[in-house]
Amino acid sequence: MALDFLAGCAGGVAGVLVGHPFDTVKVRLQVQSLEKPQYRGTLHCFQSIIKQESVLGLYKGLGSPLMGLTFINALVFGVQGNTLRALGQDSPMNQFLAGAAAGAIQCVICCPMELAKTRLQLQDVGAARNYQGSLDCLAQIYRREGLRGVNRGMVSTLLRETPSFGVYFLTYDVVTRALGCEPGDALLVPKLLLAGGTSGILSWLSTYPVDVVKSRLQADGVRGAPRYNGILDCMRQSYRAEGWRVFTRGLTSTLLRAFPVNAATFATVTIVLTYARGPEDQSEDEGVPAASGPALAQPSSL
Repeated sequence: MALDFLAGCAGGVAGVLVGHPFDTVKVRLQVQSLEKPQYRGTLHCFQSIIKQESVLGLYKGLGSPLMGLTFINALVFGVQGNTLRALGQDSPMNQFLAGAAAGAIQCVICCPMELAKTRLQLQDVGAARNYQGSLDCLAQIYRREGLRGVNRGMVSTLLRETPSFGVYFLTYDVVTRALGCEPGDALLVPKLLLAGGTSGILSWLSTYPVDVVKSRLQADGVRGAPRYNGILDCMRQSYRAEGWRVFTRGLTSTLLRAFPVNAATFATVTIVLTYARGPEDQSEDEGVPAASGPALAQPSSL
């Protein structure tokens, strides 16, 4: 169990460092005004941020996910591994259920973290800055709105994370088995990168419209008066104003981010598990059911 958490921490750090610039672009595209759009697309958004705010502008709000995702990944991989072992059999359905359970539990950390990240990504530069960092952002929100404000977007986060993490772990399990990922394989790392990247893309595609709604709810009121009274109201207003395409806003940058981030995350987690367990533990695990070993290491000998 400790190794599941340790490997999750390492994977979280790797994923955040690779993917945060893409996440900044995704959030800005999702919440920009239709009447006065600031960016023409993913590439233009990248260029504009670098030109106006330097490369560091792409890493705005990094502190929140760097702190949060390290713990979140530790929690996700730890819960997923223990849930799969508790279910007693390493089957596709159990992989989905274990992943969904992990996704639901980590929302307690994920929701406030993403709220702070979104607010920091949208704030102006220079003297117009409202927040000095992630903790200052959450502290100010708590003073103004209480615990409910800190957890704004929790329901939409649950609706996004629970099924998407089920898809995430199920896809990784299926792809690694299909590719024949085994210790000692000369192509092990490229195969793990492919499996992790594919898992990330399918996971995001499964619930992306919900993510758009979540971002809008968490950004509501940052630049002007609040507009939405909840998830359904946000969906109705967004659809009426911009049509169905509004629910794909930022999808390109998200998918561009999803592959390298999740490739790095899953490859790091699996490699850490493999080397941390050592050859003796690996040989012992070859004789036990897959569900009793570390759940992420697929197949069981990993």
